[in-house]
Amino acid sequence: MSRILFSLLLVLSFTHAQDTLASWNDGTSKKNIITYVTSVTDPKSADFIPEVDRIAVFDNDGTLWSEQPAYFQLFFAMDRVKALASEHPEWKTTQPFKAVLEDDMNALMAGGTKGLLELVVATHTGMTDKEFDATVVEWINKAKHPRFNRLYKELVYQPMLELLTYLRANRFKTFIVSGGGIDFMRPFVSEVYGIPSEQIIGSMMEVAYENKEIIRKPKLASLDDKEVKPVNIHYHIGKRPVAAFGNSDGDFAMMEYTEANKKYKTLQLYVHHTDEEREWAYDRKSHIGKFDKGLDYGNEHNWTIVDMKNEWKVVYPFELKK
Repeated sequence: MSRILFSLLLVLSFTHAQDTLASWNDGTSKKNIITYVTSVTDPKSADFIPEVDRIAVFDNDGTLWSEQPAYFQLFFAMDRVKALASEHPEWKTTQPFKAVLEDDMNALMAGGTKGLLELVVATHTGMTDKEFDATVVEWINKAKHPRFNRLYKELVYQPMLELLTYLRANRFKTFIVSGGGIDFMRPFVSEVYGIPSEQIIGSMMEVAYENKEIIRKPKLASLDDKEVKPVNIHYHIGKRPVAAFGNSDGDFAMMEYTEANKKYKTLQLYVHHTDEEREWAYDRKSHIGKFDKGLDYGNEHNWTIVDMKNEWKVVYPFELKK
C-alpha cells in the first residue's frame, strides 16, 4: 500500500469516527477515543491489537444510563414490593418494606446495603427465571422515571450508545460488567445496547435446577462491585480487557485491572457527572456513584475523564428529537 493511500485511509477513518461519535463535542475525550481506536486497529501500528483480544468492558449504572436519585433496579424492587404488599401484611410494620410502602426514601436509604438487599431478595426470588424475565420486561416497558416521566430504558446516554457502535464497528467485543443484577439486565439490555445476553456480567442470586426449570433462590451469590468485578471478568470472559469504561469508585478495580494489561495498549474512561441541568452533578460525596478515589487516580494517570456538561452535545436519545 502506498504511503499516500494509507494516509488517505487514516483520514477517512478519522472522518467516519467523527460522524459516528456525533453527540460528542470535539475535545480531549473524543480525541483520546479516536486516537486509541485508530492506533490499536491499524495492522501497521506498534499498538495493534488482534481482533480476538479487543475486549471492552462497560459498567452500566451511571456509565451507560442514569443512576439517580437511586439505582433503577431499586425502583423496580420498590414497585414489586408495592405490587406484592397484599400478600405480605407484615411488610406494613417491617423495615425496609415499611419505608417503601410509605414512600419514605430517607428511611429506606438509612437501611444501607443490607436493607436494599432485603428488598432484592424478597422481590427477585422464589420464581423461575422465565417468570422473573417476564416481570422485568413488563416493568421496563411501562415504568417511568419520577423526574423525566420517561421510561427508564430511555434514560440511556446517547454518546455512549455511539461509542458502543463505534467500538463494535472496529471489531471490539463489548461486555457489560455491572453491580446491577445479571437477570435484571438480560431481558432488555440487548435491545437497548445491542449487547447479547452472554456478554452481560452482573450481581447474581443463587439458582437451582428443579423440575426442568431454573429456580431463583433467596440468597445472593455474587455482588459484582469493586474488587469482584475483575474476578468475574476472569471467570466469565477469561481475558484481561484492553478498554474499560466506568463512572465511580465501584468501577476502579475494573479500570485498574485493565490498565495493568502489559501486553496491549489500554484505554480507561470515566464518565464524570457534571451536568445538573440535563442530568445530575455529583462525585466525591454522592451516596450513589461516589467518584473520589477514581477521580484522583484517573487525573494523575492520564485516564480519560469525560466532562458530561461540556463534552456531550446531548445526554439522552430523546433530546435528538426536539
